[in-house]
Amino acid sequence: MSGSRWGTGFSAVGRFIAEIEAAAAGKGKLRAGYVLAGDELFLLDRCREAVLKAFAPPDLRDFCLSDLDLSTTPVFEILDRAQTPSLMAPFQVIFVRNVRQFYTRGAKKEEFAALDRYFRSPNPQAVLIFVADFLRIPTDIRRMDLDDRNRFDRIQETLGEHCSVIEMAHVGEEDAMRWAVATAQAADSRMDADAARELVDALGADMMLISSELEKLLLYTLGRGRITLGDVETMVLAAKQRSLYELTDAISSRNRARALALLHGLLNSSDAGEDAAIGHLYMLARTFRQMLVILEKNVRDSRAIWQALWQGFRMPPFAADDLIRQARRYKSRRELTRALRLIARADLELRSSPPDKRLVLERLVYDLASEPRQTTAFASTQLSLEV
Repeated sequence: MSGSRWGTGFSAVGRFIAEIEAAAAGKGKLRAGYVLAGDELFLLDRCREAVLKAFAPPDLRDFCLSDLDLSTTPVFEILDRAQTPSLMAPFQVIFVRNVRQFYTRGAKKEEFAALDRYFRSPNPQAVLIFVADFLRIPTDIRRMDLDDRNRFDRIQETLGEHCSVIEMAHVGEEDAMRWAVATAQAADSRMDADAARELVDALGADMMLISSELEKLLLYTLGRGRITLGDVETMVLAAKQRSLYELTDAISSRNRARALALLHGLLNSSDAGEDAAIGHLYMLARTFRQMLVILEKNVRDSRAIWQALWQGFRMPPFAADDLIRQARRYKSRRELTRALRLIARADLELRSSPPDKRLVLERLVYDLASEPRQTTAFASTQLSLEV
């Protein structure tokens, strides 16, 4: 995956994983900190899996792995944890989310000074992984949005002074197809070129979906050693995606009973049951982000939607008109950003191993399908921070 034939995202991740594996084998040096920059969830998950496999074995994970959020945990506390040796594990892995907090209002001089002090003498038995998923890095990094470019440059100037910055650029269609063919080959199967093209096209180059559906295709064709276009057409129908858009239709219509019934249908139809909660949450977040772009760019028909939504962030063609209609039910950008905050809060809760994942999703869907509470001007600022 680290070869020159891959695009920016795959190449960066390939180099990162190679460095992690070499360090774990005692054949290379591990840096004290890394920044995973970009919102390509598929690549972020691959990086996380590589770090956990190398330095956080399952039997020690309760003692050596920390998932911390800068919105709730001050950086000073995070650095204290990194500096303090663990009595129960030989190594500490600390993922730091919500890195955007470093770049909100205020100079954050004390925070960056504390980071500078730590990285001048870091704990060699710890690694800090900063997840900067508030950036969007396109397949062609030269076409990065000006705001994202400014944020990325700011990360390079600050965290990049001490950490290696890994560019999680979005995966392009050609890379997605190449990955599907290579992954099938690694599983002793051959995927026809037209089958790979149909898989990528049908799922809008969404790597999380492509990965999930390819796994099912490999099981479906087990023993045959070949994945054909017919297999893709048979297995990768849009039934689950249609169910998702039915769910967001009920949510945007404020039909709580129907929304909860559709959620239960999604959970019951999934082979993984409530363990698929993260995947459902990811798709909800993606869909609401698409609606936010549609609303902001005032998209009114499916012909314009392909210009408004970039490659790798598009929905299947059948869903275009439905999503435009759903987006226009929201009166303002504030309503959609509220929905994204609710989803982010549920995501944090799910990743904290709650006793009942289904309950987390039910509460989220209920809140999403409810009318926003009316607040006074005095309380609006506080609400925006809490929701």
